Amino acid sequence: MTSSEKVKVLIVDDSATMRYMIGSILKEDLHIEIVGMAGDAMEARAAIKRLNPDVITLDVEMPEMNGLEFLEKIMRLRPMPVIMVSTLTSKGADASLAALELGAFDCVGKPGMGNMNPFADLAEKIKQAAKSKARIAAPANVAQAAGDGAISPADSFRPSSKVVAIGASTGGVEALITVLSRYPQNCPPTVITQHMPETFTTSFAARLDRLCSAVVSEATDGAPIGPGQVYLAPGGNRHLEIVGGTPLRCRLREGDTVNGHRPSVDVLFESVAAACGRKAAGVILTGMGRDGAAGLLKMRNAGASTIGQNENTCVVYGMPRTAKEIGAVETELPLRRIGEEILNCTASRAERVS
Repeated sequence: MTSSEKVKVLIVDDSATMRYMIGSILKEDLHIEIVGMAGDAMEARAAIKRLNPDVITLDVEMPEMNGLEFLEKIMRLRPMPVIMVSTLTSKGADASLAALELGAFDCVGKPGMGNMNPFADLAEKIKQAAKSKARIAAPANVAQAAGDGAISPADSFRPSSKVVAIGASTGGVEALITVLSRYPQNCPPTVITQHMPETFTTSFAARLDRLCSAVVSEATDGAPIGPGQVYLAPGGNRHLEIVGGTPLRCRLREGDTVNGHRPSVDVLFESVAAACGRKAAGVILTGMGRDGAAGLLKMRNAGASTIGQNENTCVVYGMPRTAKEIGAVETELPLRRIGEEILNCTASRAERVS
């Protein structure tokens, strides 16, 4: 697709009102063309064959065949970029996470209480989806993550005093599952900011906890940070920071958005640079925009090890690209090698992972 071509979009939703709302937003972007709308999976299948869209927006909850079932068929029979549209409920969050693991490019919430402008960045996500390599073989990648070259449990790793800070956005669900599946039970203390809505982070932390050897939970204000613990920043109205002391602790702080996000990766990285200095490792994964780049540079300047995901394995090479361009990335690696590199950076000196 050249820069002069419009992105062809098919809108799939059983609600005529929702189709109209999504269409009204997308029509304002001169680089997007709505080629069709469909109210259910059967209509959508026929429209895909007839219209050959570049990107689909797909409702999670539809009659007869729901969005997840239809997505699985798309990814198996005709892989293409899909953005899921979901209610911001616990059920909707679980379905959205399942969709991301199946290979959906991203998810957006439907309008509702506390989510009155969910489609503000939908057009940009659609354009990024059309340009991306759209890692639509995600089911195989996620399923293999825990077994393909995985680090063995505690016998092969001894933690030092280093803290790990990870930032991710679009594509981060699969990326974080892949990275954390390498972690042993006694993993380095890890804090994560992943851009997603509040109800999504609750479900995602629970999903990671089930999949990983380490204990994964949403961060709470004042929670102590230690080996074997992974904290995910809760979505919503507060930033996650690390504050010094013995032990180090999580802090959830209210504040303005940074780079359009709250929680922000930059805020997390900057706090780790101040609290931990060289006793830290920073990791920036797939995502749109530039959040995290400046904070990762502060971490590197403070003596921390810094790692960036490489372009070939990113769903969107935005945040890692910006970080690399400003000199914040010390080591750039494909996704499947990042978990091992984190352990190498944070292992006790006498117990480096080979």
